[in-house]
Amino acid sequence: MSKNNLNKFSRRLFIKSGLVGLSTPLLSKSFDLKLDKVEPPLSTSDKDWKSIRSHFIIDKNISYMNNASLGMPPLSVVQSINKGYQSISKEPLHGKHDLQNYISEFVIPQLANTFGVGSKEIVLTRNASEALDIQAHSINLKRGDEILISSQEHPAGLRPWLVRQKNDGIKLKKVFIPSPLISVSDTLSRISDAITSKTKAISFCHVTRGGHLYPVKEIVKMAKNRNLLTLIDGAQAAGQFPINLKEIGCDAYSVSLHKWILAPAGTGFLYINNEARERVTSPFVHENEPELPGFNPPGTKDFPVRAAIGTALDYINSIGLLKIEKRCRSLSNYLKAGLSKIDSITILSSPNDHLSAPGSTIFEKKGLDAYESVPMMEKLISTHIDEHVRDGHNAIRVSTHIYNTKQQIDRLLEALS
Repeated sequence: MSKNNLNKFSRRLFIKSGLVGLSTPLLSKSFDLKLDKVEPPLSTSDKDWKSIRSHFIIDKNISYMNNASLGMPPLSVVQSINKGYQSISKEPLHGKHDLQNYISEFVIPQLANTFGVGSKEIVLTRNASEALDIQAHSINLKRGDEILISSQEHPAGLRPWLVRQKNDGIKLKKVFIPSPLISVSDTLSRISDAITSKTKAISFCHVTRGGHLYPVKEIVKMAKNRNLLTLIDGAQAAGQFPINLKEIGCDAYSVSLHKWILAPAGTGFLYINNEARERVTSPFVHENEPELPGFNPPGTKDFPVRAAIGTALDYINSIGLLKIEKRCRSLSNYLKAGLSKIDSITILSSPNDHLSAPGSTIFEKKGLDAYESVPMMEKLISTHIDEHVRDGHNAIRVSTHIYNTKQQIDRLLEALS
């Protein structure tokens, strides 16, 4: 059987088992869902998003506002995983191969299209942390070479460089960036002033853990003018708003798909720009893989989970990332407006949309320990939030997504008052 016929055959099997995305009518029929009727809401109001909320199986008594840690997948994604395990369990050999073919022939191209890159520039990972580790250990550096990182990096974006500093003798230079961000020009000047003749790359977040939005295009442009590599942690950005990596122009980009994209837990990807290939070397033994040969972590993958990435992308794209951005921005603005009326609270997220991501809000409450606030809110009002004790803050983080409501936010504001 030719490769072309094999792909068509694999596609038929996945249509039959219900693993193809929402754009395929047979999926919703197989799952007995109404997801083929998903229509983008007309406004950002709770009323218009009520039908979207019905696609999630979150307990109605729980207000989940910790999406920056882990997003809740829609029911279609949950069922897609189940279908995948049924396929691989009923007929292990063919089930595994069919899943592998589906992932390489349909999921990865769909992912690449969503982020505006080529399929061969992407490799799937378990999360952004794994991608960041591969990213850091792939860059060709010699003893004495310098890497710039911001003071607001996630530990997963810092630790690989500490290892390379210890093992390879490179120099890690941390650039202080204030929280909240002051301005685009301030962030750029702080990074620019830190560059020396030994600097080889800049590693930074697109969106920080606290929701600060970095001027990525401007940083990349500045770096290119100085022949520096740009390595971006996109864990908190992907899914909050549209992202075209070719337009950004970075050399590498790491993503967790199980946050704002609403894919299954344990999914992510690493993008390496084709133009940067001469300056990177895979840390792995090269394998004959369709996914970014040589950069694909070796070993057996969780194929049913990875196949369900396609279902999550179909769901997100059926709504539209621009509409998701506006909905998330509407909810966070409503939260900030309520927080501003509480005297004991200091909001740390910028009111400027150019400096703050749509979904996450951080703030401090006088007299309330951020660590203690997490179990307190769960016990008092069944609301899941998170702490943000970093960057010199004793802060609380609230990260809302499309399935949250203003009523849930009101309940939180009342508890904080």
